[in-house]
Amino acid sequence: MNSSSTARMTTERLQVLSEDDLQSLCEATHAAILDGGGFGWLSPPPHDVLERYFRGLLLVPERQLFVARHNSVIVGAAQLVRPPRNNEAQAMSAALMHFYIAPYARGLGLGRLLLTEVEQCARAMGYQILNLDVRATQKDAIALFRAHGFHHWGTHPSYARTHGQTVSGFFFTKRLQDDERIVPAHPQDTSTPIPAAGHAAVTGHSLTLYPAIDLKDGSCVRLRRGEMDHATVYSDDPGAQARAWIHAGCRWLHVVDLNGAFAGRSANTEAIEAIIANATVPVQLGGGLRDLDSIGHWLAAGITRVILGSVAVKNPELVREACRLYPGRIVAGIDARGGQVATEGWAETSEMKAVELGLRMRDVGVASVIFTEISRDGMLTGIDIAQTAELANALDIPVIASGGVGSLEHLEALRAATTRAPGIEGVIVGRALYDGRINPADALRVLS
Repeated sequence: MNSSSTARMTTERLQVLSEDDLQSLCEATHAAILDGGGFGWLSPPPHDVLERYFRGLLLVPERQLFVARHNSVIVGAAQLVRPPRNNEAQAMSAALMHFYIAPYARGLGLGRLLLTEVEQCARAMGYQILNLDVRATQKDAIALFRAHGFHHWGTHPSYARTHGQTVSGFFFTKRLQDDERIVPAHPQDTSTPIPAAGHAAVTGHSLTLYPAIDLKDGSCVRLRRGEMDHATVYSDDPGAQARAWIHAGCRWLHVVDLNGAFAGRSANTEAIEAIIANATVPVQLGGGLRDLDSIGHWLAAGITRVILGSVAVKNPELVREACRLYPGRIVAGIDARGGQVATEGWAETSEMKAVELGLRMRDVGVASVIFTEISRDGMLTGIDIAQTAELANALDIPVIASGGVGSLEHLEALRAATTRAPGIEGVIVGRALYDGRINPADALRVLS
């Protein structure tokens, strides 16, 4: 959540509507419509229609509602719209819609804060492009979008009818990720190269490589089947290991505090801080994060996303609150043994199925899910693609695969599986990278 220095102005992703919030949201929308901008309606609908609209909006998986507050009262809103699951060709893009600040709250900087909040959420969810369109008459909004780096790429001369006149509309786009795999949003835009098609170019969509940095007693290790007594130490310098993966071309780092996972609190603090200090790419962190204080601490310290595992089973309301406070920055880690969810650093197995937990986590608002089949983790025998695909097809949020990668063929098979399970977004690789069985450059080529 962003806030001003006085903490009187805040923005957030809204997932639950209290009665007070609903009323202030409807009042702000009503005022914005009367002022002629930001919501599409030419005249305000009845109040009860607005209430039903916003209550229903929270039930639509493809839409996320963001609000701006002044002195805790909602005075503006925006929506992030994700592409439907059957639109694989545009899965990299999200759209910003219905962005407005009520006229009585303008001039305070809330529009800038709200736009930043939406962008950060879209970026954390892995979207590469953010698109929007706006009436040419909305001068202040256009100036804000330009100031935030949106590129005006086209104009529709007959975009809308308002007050008996036809007005034009502007189309804007913005790249959210510094990634050469991004396909240009417009044919004339060639500032970002498109790699030549490789041998895997027709077998599903590209995947993100997440090199694993598992921490035990301050060192980088890998476990076999999640057993702490079967740890192999690969480096005693986590900061240097982070630099090595980044130098190899990796765009994300996946960090797990193994001691913390068993202890229920962060235990490798110095090692994590060293990774943050050396990382020039986003870092996601899991292990022992079971309260809002620890989640907030690491997000403020420079971690991009936190991974909540055991607490997802035992305290889903905490996950819901974390998602509300830090939209787009909470990931659910679902670790399973034979399809049954495991907790407490994999030491315990629950009665819950992985798909059931995934659906619960989607409903509370997590940005994505990491799925690990423990029986394969560190064994180099290949990912459990069937379980991963089943989970990805049951959810409408990204799924990151983990556990068992031992060869390039395993990565090729996972990439091919995205043709039938497009919800798979990336893959975590550990032992095979450390052992040299997979060269990072080859892995990136296969997954691109």
